[in-house]
Amino acid sequence: MSSPVRPRPFLRLRGRSFMAVVLMPDPPLAGWMEQLDAQLARSPKFFDGRAVMLDLSALAGQEAGFPALVQDLAARGIRVIGMEGVNEARLGGQLATLPPILGGGRHVALVGEPEKAPEPRAPESTALLIDRPIRSGQSVSFPGGDVTVVGSVASGAEVIAGGSIHVYGTLRGRAIAGLLSPGPGGARPRIFCRRLEAELLAIDGMYKTADEMDPALQGRPVQAWLDGDDLALTALD
Repeated sequence: MSSPVRPRPFLRLRGRSFMAVVLMPDPPLAGWMEQLDAQLARSPKFFDGRAVMLDLSALAGQEAGFPALVQDLAARGIRVIGMEGVNEARLGGQLATLPPILGGGRHVALVGEPEKAPEPRAPESTALLIDRPIRSGQSVSFPGGDVTVVGSVASGAEVIAGGSIHVYGTLRGRAIAGLLSPGPGGARPRIFCRRLEAELLAIDGMYKTADEMDPALQGRPVQAWLDGDDLALTALD
C-alpha cells in the first residue's frame, strides 16, 4: 500500500542584492567598442565573474543594433544580466532575444511575501575594518563608506568602497573607491596603500591600470585621488 502523498511546502523565495558593473555605450558605437577592447587589453580579467548591466539611454534610435551589441559583449566574456534606459516599445520582436529590462534596484515584495511594518534600525556604520589579508579571488564590497584592510590585497582580489580605501599592506589587486562620491560628510574619496603593486585603481568611475601608473611609484606608499577628470597618484614617503 503506497503512502499518502504529502503536500509540498511553499517554495521559499528570498531577495538578494549583488554589485553590478554598469556599462554605458555611447555613439559612435564603433569608437566605444575600441575603448572597451583597449580596457580589456590592459586588464583582461576586469569583467571576470561580474554581473554587468547595460545602460543604453545614449543609444536611443539605434535599437536595431542592440542584439548585435549584446552578442559582441558576450564574445568578449562580458555577461549582461539586464538593460536599462531602453524604450521597450521600440524593440518590437527583438525583446525576446535580449536580456531583461531592469530598473530602480529597489526592494519590492515578492509574491506571497507578507507586508511588514518597518522596524527601527540602528544607525548604519560608515566604515568597514578588515583585520586579515584579502586573498586572490576574494571580493570585498562595502558601498556604505570607507574600507580599511589591515593586511595585503592579493593579485586577483578586489576591494570596493563607497568612500575611501586604506590598505596597510601591499595592494596587488584592484581597489575601486568612491561609489558614493562625494562620500559621507562630503569627503572626497581617496585610495591609500603601504605598497603599490595594484592591477587597477578606480575612483568615481575614473581608473588607471598597472601599465598606466608611473613605474617610479611601484613598491612605494602611495595615495590616489581625483584631480578633475584625472586619477592622480603620488608617493607618501
